[in-house]
Amino acid sequence: MIELNAAEIAAITGGELIGPAARTPGIVVTSATTDSRETVQGSLFIAKPGENSDGHLFVDAAFARGALLALVERPVSDDAGDPYPAVMVPDVVLAMGALAAEIVRRLRAHGELTVIGITGSAGKTTTKDLLAGILQPSGPTVAPVGSYNGEVGLPLTVFTAGYGTRYLVMEMGATRIGNIRYLAEMVKPDIGVVLFVGSAHAGEFGGVDNIAVAKGELVEALPAGGTAILNADDIRVAAMAERTQAPVLYFTSSPEEAHGAKNAVRALDARTDSQGRPVFTLLLPDGSRHEIRSGLIGAHHTANLLAAAAAAYAAGIPGAAIAAGLSGRTAASRWRMERTDRADGVTVINDAYNANPESMRAALRTLAELGRERRTWAVLGEMLELGEDSVTEHDAIGRYAVRLNISKLIVVGTGARAMHTGAVMEGSWGEESTFVETAEDAERILRESLAPGDLVLFKSSNGAALRFLGDRIALSPVPPSAATDPASEPARTEGTGGENL
Repeated sequence: MIELNAAEIAAITGGELIGPAARTPGIVVTSATTDSRETVQGSLFIAKPGENSDGHLFVDAAFARGALLALVERPVSDDAGDPYPAVMVPDVVLAMGALAAEIVRRLRAHGELTVIGITGSAGKTTTKDLLAGILQPSGPTVAPVGSYNGEVGLPLTVFTAGYGTRYLVMEMGATRIGNIRYLAEMVKPDIGVVLFVGSAHAGEFGGVDNIAVAKGELVEALPAGGTAILNADDIRVAAMAERTQAPVLYFTSSPEEAHGAKNAVRALDARTDSQGRPVFTLLLPDGSRHEIRSGLIGAHHTANLLAAAAAAYAAGIPGAAIAAGLSGRTAASRWRMERTDRADGVTVINDAYNANPESMRAALRTLAELGRERRTWAVLGEMLELGEDSVTEHDAIGRYAVRLNISKLIVVGTGARAMHTGAVMEGSWGEESTFVETAEDAERILRESLAPGDLVLFKSSNGAALRFLGDRIALSPVPPSAATDPASEPARTEGTGGENL
């Protein structure tokens, strides 16, 4: 974080200096956090009110760890009754946004900075990880940890940037119309990437068309000198070209004559290898071709790879460097098509960070492709925030699993039960599809029934928490008699899948 003093923070946020900060406005902070456990010497502790706790309760702990200043909505005093040095504001979250905007302004004034915003119903974190990997060799790059993509996570990412930062990669999520506009106004991206518009969170938005409205706010915010990166294979995303003043660069897996998109980054002869990893020839607008062999798992990641390539191309990265950055790269974030090969021959794919109907189908297709000569298990939990379409969408996923000939389906949780019903109605019988109330029930079945050679997928929305069950099964102790090497540890590789909206 660039250095800021208490007086500057108060001026930027419209806040009031209280306690010792009022007497010593020159107090300088060099980092910022909302988590007292992450506080270091010289930190600004942001006392953010939360759903389950209140940051004001942890101001003591933050100062004990080295915080020099707090950003608060009310004064907080120590055991002696003396107030801690702080900047008091009406709304801490809005103040974070104001600070982030000013930091980006100062970074631009100091030197060359390219800000890239990424949004979409799924794939944001994957694309962000890929793009950051491409950009890093060309200059210091800052990108979110995990899926920091909202009104709190985005400023926290900005706070980690310094005057040497060359690229700032921002993941942008939304829960309602207006969210992405707010984030875009904060960091003013030069390049905006829209991946696709799906039905995740359709219940919150009031329909898929409203999701498209929200996602398009990113390209509306781009300057005339920027670049909009749009998915030509998604009709709603392609239509966003009419909503931006910036030049458009498309990405697509379709043939060169498709869509009439002349200015496009393309995947030619796209396919997957024997391990389910995307392979294709990358065709860039300059006519250069580059062979890509990805380390991700699943054909659906071809779109994410293309999006990252297009954004890097728009940022001026040479084609050879783009190809080198993509080939073999896996995602840095956990629980996204994360593969673990146990010593007993069981393979676990943990894609339970989040889920929506599109990413659920993509994960099931990958399971079916990888498991052509193996017994396959799909352990599926609820897809949250689908609104009135929830039962229909869950039912359809159960039917889809049967059509793909998945060997065993375990549906976990009441909210997902329609998956089991759909599977039964589609023709599943006996023990092919099983419904259980809890992850513990599913775990008992798996521990009793998994056999060497089995391939098991875990997939659910974050709130269903099947990722933790996936971890337990992936790291499950292996009986010595079943292991090829009793002393060996499970081998884990990482890929990516569905994400937050």
